[in-house]
Amino acid sequence: MSKSNKSNKSSKTNNSNKSAKTLTGRMAAEINEDVHNFNQSIIEDRYLLEVDIMGSITHVIMLSEQEILTEEEAEQILNGLGGILEDLSTGKLEYDYEAEDVHMMVENLLIERIGDVGGKLHTARSRNDQVALDLRLYARSEIIDTMNSLLDLQRVILEVAEKHTETIMPGYTHLQRAQPITLAHHLMAYLEMFSRDESRLHDCFLRTNFSPLGAGALAGTTFPIDRKMVAKQLDFAAPTRNSLDSVSDRDFCIELGSCLAIVAMHLSRFAEELILWCSWEFQFAEMHDSFATSSSIMPQKKNPDVAELVRGKTGKVYGNLMAMLTIMKGLPLAYNKDMQEIKQPLFDSLGEVQESLDIFTPMLQTMKFNKENMRKAAAQGFLNATDCADYLTKKGMAFRTAYRLVGELVNFCIKNRCTLDELPIEEYRAKSPLFERDIYEVISIENCVKNRGIIGGPAAKMVKNTIRLVKSEKFGKGK
Repeated sequence: MSKSNKSNKSSKTNNSNKSAKTLTGRMAAEINEDVHNFNQSIIEDRYLLEVDIMGSITHVIMLSEQEILTEEEAEQILNGLGGILEDLSTGKLEYDYEAEDVHMMVENLLIERIGDVGGKLHTARSRNDQVALDLRLYARSEIIDTMNSLLDLQRVILEVAEKHTETIMPGYTHLQRAQPITLAHHLMAYLEMFSRDESRLHDCFLRTNFSPLGAGALAGTTFPIDRKMVAKQLDFAAPTRNSLDSVSDRDFCIELGSCLAIVAMHLSRFAEELILWCSWEFQFAEMHDSFATSSSIMPQKKNPDVAELVRGKTGKVYGNLMAMLTIMKGLPLAYNKDMQEIKQPLFDSLGEVQESLDIFTPMLQTMKFNKENMRKAAAQGFLNATDCADYLTKKGMAFRTAYRLVGELVNFCIKNRCTLDELPIEEYRAKSPLFERDIYEVISIENCVKNRGIIGGPAAKMVKNTIRLVKSEKFGKGK
């Protein structure tokens, strides 16, 4: 938690201790005020307020149907919860920073509004299964939002790629020019990454989508509750199968944190390349002015700050994942207060990745790409050397021999400051009589790309086919 949040937490809780008094139990003395402040999670819990109320509403309906609450009691509680939810949606609800957590805040508000009957809300449940439910409901919703943002980014990648299926550029290994490809082919590599991210999040959703409500503190309840009804009403696949695991499981949080870390890693790699491409050394691309900043002292500068921040935030998302793993690593069954600390890193990662996706997508959509500079770079650095070796191999020479021979030709070109395209045919034939004049056609940069027409290759026809396939699969568009 940031220092500002800590100070806010402290200042908000110095005047009262309502929630602490609510949970005296066996304690003969009121909880120490500093302990109360240290024990709180109300700041982080603000994200869970709406889902906590929705979970409580469903719980009350079930209690009524099972005749654990009377119809009159249930109606009073539901009206009270509905009023709190209404105030939340209209912005009228005053958030109680003095409460220990969001569960006690809602219960206290309910009792204030409808009297002691509000205390029956907590019948047949514990805060342990309640917070597990809230986290699953919230995570489930955020997974869907993140998947939708990933789809938006993929739409833009397809949109930009369609415009650049013939835009030749260097492909790199070790950040050294390697073989010619197209910008579309390069962009579609990132689409594959984000598509896998989407798939991982979908799988994470499936494992998150089970209802823990009814597990109680750890051993369920003696009340005749209907866990299946609650699960169905909240659109879960089913109730969880073990009460101990239900309240102590935070695998879904860690798995989501892992998925988000991989999304952030892919965004960071993409951001790094865009930063390089926008540099004066590359000049392959230019950020739109609205997604760049200037220097405070150097008027010529156009800094890719947005892409740099996306790259930087990845470190925070990684750190959050490690924090969650470390918090859980030594905990015995079932619930332990340590698990409260899972919430803040999870919420932070969700926020950072969602924000990064939402700003990265329009940044990419508005970028300009310098086709001429990309083509010029692809023509330099002997990117057609492999094609030259393949030419000899197709005529019967062993590839390793062809590899050595073409390497000698490249050295000759470097010494004589020319390219393989400019090398006289006599020099080729001096190395091997297998060379004919058609070598120049084979090693032209355009043909180096065009002739790689295998599935997954950079040839324009193959990339266009992939674009059509992805559009059809993801967005129902075949053209």
